[in-house]
Amino acid sequence: MIKYNKERGIQMSAEEMQAVKLNIALIQSDIVLGEPKVNRYRLEQWMEQAMQAETKPDVLVLPEMWNSGYALTQIDELADLQGLESREWLSGFARRHQVNIIGGSVAQKTGSEVRNTMYTYNREGEQSGEYSKIHLFRLMEEEKYLAAGDQRVIFDLEGVAAGASICYDIRFPELARSLALGGAKALFVPAEWPHPRLHHWRTLLTARAIENQMYVIACNRVGVSGKDAFFGHSMIIDPWGEIIAEGSEGEEIVTAGIDFALVDEVRSRIPVFEDRRPGLYEL
Repeated sequence: MIKYNKERGIQMSAEEMQAVKLNIALIQSDIVLGEPKVNRYRLEQWMEQAMQAETKPDVLVLPEMWNSGYALTQIDELADLQGLESREWLSGFARRHQVNIIGGSVAQKTGSEVRNTMYTYNREGEQSGEYSKIHLFRLMEEEKYLAAGDQRVIFDLEGVAAGASICYDIRFPELARSLALGGAKALFVPAEWPHPRLHHWRTLLTARAIENQMYVIACNRVGVSGKDAFFGHSMIIDPWGEIIAEGSEGEEIVTAGIDFALVDEVRSRIPVFEDRRPGLYEL
């Protein structure tokens, strides 16, 4: 993993400089409010379709809260107990198809608390990461029904460090920066981001990519749920801030290839991590 040193910034070994290229597929789907079994079935159809592509994906990425949607008043009954059903399903699909899965996020219940949690799996179906959303979105009253996560997460993706973030988290640049300083070369962002904030979505994701010189890979849902209309526009953004793939406002699979050697190149050409002066930023 990349090491961070306060005096010298991010340091990379020769091994870490080797290129890792991956094909990404974002499953930009609708979500049926309060119907976990229906949503899992529909997602699996999309995932199977993605795996039939001529260029097979190395990584599948799902949207936020795909099991229940924001059925928050029912979330205590709908939440997956310890995430067991979701984890078994994601693990099995990853193993059968030999594909990495960034499992979006699900409502999962542990004890008396429900969290908005992402599970990630490698090609062997082994869990590589677990992250619960740190920042709860008051405009959707998440804080009334969900417990916040309390840990940042970096997981291994084909030998590359990747960071986890969920939806509202992208409004907090400190989180993305801390993940980059911890070695992350990509930030994965499942979301349920609605109209009218498309400009915010595109701007914030692009900013996180530019300022941290890493890939930002964001999968947003589509469809209407109550008074909220979700616009899709799932995106894959490179470390220069260039949008290399972007979805429409309908259900679809958004794909692009990424090359982590570009992260190393950008960070060497504009050495922002070496030029940081963190002692002046502390309040």
